[in-house]
Amino acid sequence: MRLLVTAATSGFLAVVFGAFGSHALRNRIGDDLMRTYQIGVDYHFYHTFALLITAWFFYRTGQPWFSRSALLFAAGIILFSGSLYLYAITNARWLAIITPLGGLSFLGGWLSLILAAIRQK
Repeated sequence: MRLLVTAATSGFLAVVFGAFGSHALRNRIGDDLMRTYQIGVDYHFYHTFALLITAWFFYRTGQPWFSRSALLFAAGIILFSGSLYLYAITNARWLAIITPLGGLSFLGGWLSLILAAIRQK
């Protein structure tokens, strides 16, 4: 059930961060930083759905590659979206170094999902 709790928490936080951006940040940061923040929200939502799906498949099949995929999606959300949120709010450019690690985590999640599907009987 840990993966489902992680997915549900991620969905909750995606809504929180989306609302925070729309209401609290809209007039406080520039358009470029707002676009950066919105990219974080978008990828957060996309990968929350991926996390939910992989959690469901893991609980249904027990295939460990589904679990690995879910964990990589969660890491990607934290690293990719989290770094974009912090960068947009603080304008600390060094945070952009972290973002590609999140992108690699997303890619690993999708690759793990491919392997899970191939190995599934």
